Amino acid sequence: MAVLRIFSYLPNPRVWKATIAARLLGVGVEVVGDRPKALSGWLWDFDARPLEEAEKTPDNPHARASKRGFSAAMLYKTDAFLAAHPFGTVPAAFDPEGATGVFESNSILRAVARAAGGLYGDGPYEAARIDSFLDAGLVFAREAQAYLLALAAREASRELSDRMREAYAFYLDGIDNAARLGGEGLAGPFSIADIAFVCDFAQFRREERMADRLADCGLEPIYRPGDHACAHAHFDRLRRLPAFDADLGGGYVLETPAEERKSA
Repeated sequence: MAVLRIFSYLPNPRVWKATIAARLLGVGVEVVGDRPKALSGWLWDFDARPLEEAEKTPDNPHARASKRGFSAAMLYKTDAFLAAHPFGTVPAAFDPEGATGVFESNSILRAVARAAGGLYGDGPYEAARIDSFLDAGLVFAREAQAYLLALAAREASRELSDRMREAYAFYLDGIDNAARLGGEGLAGPFSIADIAFVCDFAQFRREERMADRLADCGLEPIYRPGDHACAHAHFDRLRRLPAFDADLGGGYVLETPAEERKSA
């Protein structure tokens, strides 16, 4: 039996945090979802499913006004979904019985580690250090989400870019410092802190595919492969491992040219 069921738009590196951890720990995670634009046609629930056309009406009892991240004016969320997920967002995870909702990708990742009993340190202090890395990534991930969504819509401003650049530098400076210590993982032993870093950074590197949008917004790219050499090396090493590559493979992350890898 899967330790969690996750409903989300796909592909989603935030969901990959949980699936990578599950793969490494030998437990199951069930993922249900669809492309971002198609998710507005689904019933958001523990038993999420595509709606029939006749159900996609304003008088559907599950119809809710869309608030953030979806262009559709209407989404369909059950009362049970909103009780389990009061912020109404995805990815949305549930325990196997659907009684308890878990939201926010790092908390979903922690739930997998706790259910399987691994990758979360040895004792409360190691776990707290791992939590420190997960928490430090929150500002970076939030800024990246706002920046990438605006960039995809060709609406990114200089102010938004400057905020992202500051968050990027602060986060990567810290990751670089931790990776330079030479441990197996950022927090010492390999842990869910490393999984979260790889997935959050992979999400940000979508910027590499948006050169035309950057030009339209009059902005320069923030990602520089020659900077933060230890952080990039840690990312590249981990993402090529089979448990990571199962999700991140297939060209989601662009390869860094050989000459730039050497300069790093």
